[in-house]
Amino acid sequence: MDVFINKAGKFLPNEPVSNDDMETYLGMVDGKPSKARRIILRRNGIKQRYYALDKEGRTTHTNPQMAAKAIHALLDDRLTIDDIDLLACGTATPEQILPSHGSMVHGEIGGQKNIEVVSFAGSCCTGVDALKYVYMAVGMGLSKNAIASASERPSAWMRASYFQEESEKLSQLEHQPMLAFEKDFLRWMLSDGAFALLVQGKPNEHDLSLRIDWIDITSFANTKKTCMYAGGNVMENGDLKGWADFPQQEWLSESLFALKQDTRLLAEYIVPLGVEFLVEVGRKHDFTPDDIDWFLPHLSSMFFKDRILEESEKKGFLIPEDKWFLNLPRVGNIGSASAFAMIEELLYSGRLKRGEKILLMIPESARFSYCYCMLTVC
Repeated sequence: MDVFINKAGKFLPNEPVSNDDMETYLGMVDGKPSKARRIILRRNGIKQRYYALDKEGRTTHTNPQMAAKAIHALLDDRLTIDDIDLLACGTATPEQILPSHGSMVHGEIGGQKNIEVVSFAGSCCTGVDALKYVYMAVGMGLSKNAIASASERPSAWMRASYFQEESEKLSQLEHQPMLAFEKDFLRWMLSDGAFALLVQGKPNEHDLSLRIDWIDITSFANTKKTCMYAGGNVMENGDLKGWADFPQQEWLSESLFALKQDTRLLAEYIVPLGVEFLVEVGRKHDFTPDDIDWFLPHLSSMFFKDRILEESEKKGFLIPEDKWFLNLPRVGNIGSASAFAMIEELLYSGRLKRGEKILLMIPESARFSYCYCMLTVC
């Protein structure tokens, strides 16, 4: 049975935040401007992003509230909340351990009907994890009107207050700039927002639809160590030790719940492994770069664009730059929602033609997972 993305909804909180205004919202650790901020922003190419915060650092929207707003953007007189029979939600920034993120989103969207709800926790692939679940459910005839949502609120984890306890150690960090950089790095990389996709077994009668041809996901965690993490620390042997095994007083003094990234592992593996998997899915699904009309890669930074072009050319699978579609500089890196953000913008851009092929690429650096997804414009 064919399965189609028939509508996309979005919610980006508040007004866009420029590079110069970021610390107004997130705050300064120990009252001092970040030394790494300008270097990171110069390399990542992001010009603006969105925060579910006001200028005093107060929360304006929760993660589930943003997801619910994106979902409600899918609804109209022909499709009400009580027509939905499946909700799959992905996020890298859940706001509680229990209940599940999906349950919290379901509580926000309301409605009178009990429905199936599933949650995917992890990092950037969780949005397409949710999409694959609803794709399979609709394809098997188990669901008629399914929604996949992806939402992020990393700003809650990036506020200066999360690092204030550790700021007493800044004197030693001055002598370990790499450690300071890795704790500061993701504060200037991530954005808030939510997107949702309506998935059904029939295409739109009058508007364009995107047929889901296939979704392939793989993990390299069996051979690679943790690269991006929160709620723990990486030990000297490279193993991740979770927050539950640390004394409570170290949860703040070690900034255990801050997002961190080993930029050395990121630089070494994120592009080569992604291109390796691209070549593999090309063989599996019998397509070449010539078959692709639009390439939508989720990039955490524009820094990786040239590296992907170089590596894919070296591997004989170069998708030319004129086929790329990116909105990272305009909306920022929204983690699991970034792929949905590109789908939404391209779908309503007026640039698509029936029969065109769209290839999504979603890398996840947490412990190196990757997704590729092929869509056909109908």
